[in-house]
Amino acid sequence: MKDYYGWRARIGLIYMASSTVMEPEFYAMAPEGVSIHTDRIILPAPTIAGLEQMMEGAEIRRCASFLAEAPLHVIMFGGTSATFLHGIGWDRKVIEQMAAVTHGIPTSTSSSAVLNALKVLAATKVSIVTPYLDVITARARVFLEQHGFSVLSTTGLNIDTDHEIGAVPPSRRRSVVLELHELADGRRHCCPRGRSRHTRG
Repeated sequence: MKDYYGWRARIGLIYMASSTVMEPEFYAMAPEGVSIHTDRIILPAPTIAGLEQMMEGAEIRRCASFLAEAPLHVIMFGGTSATFLHGIGWDRKVIEQMAAVTHGIPTSTSSSAVLNALKVLAATKVSIVTPYLDVITARARVFLEQHGFSVLSTTGLNIDTDHEIGAVPPSRRRSVVLELHELADGRRHCCPRGRSRHTRG
């Protein structure tokens, strides 16, 4: 039996209360010795208004402070659209909110992780797939373009409930990803609330 009790790393995760996907994917990809510890935040709806309502309150700080009671190595906000919502620098503001209450535990967001991954891969031209409404997908494009990436194409599935986002089968996501612009250095699949581990290939 593998040991997942966190002797290598303990990751704190703030995640949407209505979703069931991200924890199983974390555990499926985590090496032995990495543990995942989650607190939940309410997302009223995967719309601009719903995302803004979630981000405007004190719940992010509450979740981060609760997680920081444990001896974690990092705390992650697992919401991509929520952390690119208002363009360049918005993910940093979310990080600062969490860091204010985590007693020195490093914090990050899924949008910040996307930027870091694209830089490591030396990707400059990308295509984007999201399950979001078009108005939110457009903001993903702006966020990446503001960071200097050339976005060759975007595709949104226009899903407006969180449960539906989690229910999209990996086969559908994969088929959309494979249709993206062939000149892209990276094919960016946004949204950790949807099943994506088997989309890669």
